[in-house]
Amino acid sequence: MTGTSYRLGELTTHDAAESVARGDIVILPAGAFEQHGPAMPMATDLIRAEDMADRVAATLPGRVVIGPSLPVGVSPHHLGFAGTVTLRPATFLTVAREYVDSLAHHGWRRILVITGHAGNNATLGALAQDLLHDRPDIEFAWTAIASLAAPVTAQMDRAEVTGHCGESETAQMLHVAPHLVHTDRLAPGTTALDQLDPLSRIARRTAPALARRYDQLSANGVLGDPTTATADQGRAIVDAVTTALVEYLQEWRSA
Repeated sequence: MTGTSYRLGELTTHDAAESVARGDIVILPAGAFEQHGPAMPMATDLIRAEDMADRVAATLPGRVVIGPSLPVGVSPHHLGFAGTVTLRPATFLTVAREYVDSLAHHGWRRILVITGHAGNNATLGALAQDLLHDRPDIEFAWTAIASLAAPVTAQMDRAEVTGHCGESETAQMLHVAPHLVHTDRLAPGTTALDQLDPLSRIARRTAPALARRYDQLSANGVLGDPTTATADQGRAIVDAVTTALVEYLQEWRSA
């Protein structure tokens, strides 16, 4: 492969063939195009996923290539806020499957989706099962950034109700893309269970899962208090997730 790029879109077809021959793992960053409160951009989840893919690929040169992003995800729960664009789960699954099928056609066999948007999780899980049935020759893995970040975010001082564009996501964006965070607009959203109606309180439980629109959970689309987030916290989260992914990919390649 010529040059130093690890992004498939910047490579030639000759370089791509070399990547296949090396047995590179393909990373597909997935995000969403949805409201992130009054202070952060619609593409927050994609920005975080693409940044994570870049960090991992830079740490594993010649072993990883970054494929095309999945910029729009499954976000019907955010349609109550201006700017949100969403795909139906079946559409998202079809697009992701077409990506995988195209990559597999050329010979890549190990594919990892890194999603910054938890709303994609269920569909990615369904895609993994479809591929087990239809393409047992493909090793397909996926992860949400939030899952790998949990050991660090659990140590943060967070509100009783937290999550979407709250302390953790804001901290990551302050580290990764501070120029896109309108710090003067950061404001708490719903921070306590007693601020929620009875059905919304039930929806905040981990299990069973009850879907609820975000305009029913928060007036400004925020869960938690992003005003307490810091770039240093974001760095700790990003570093922990990067380390976990690098270790996983190294073990995967040697399996």
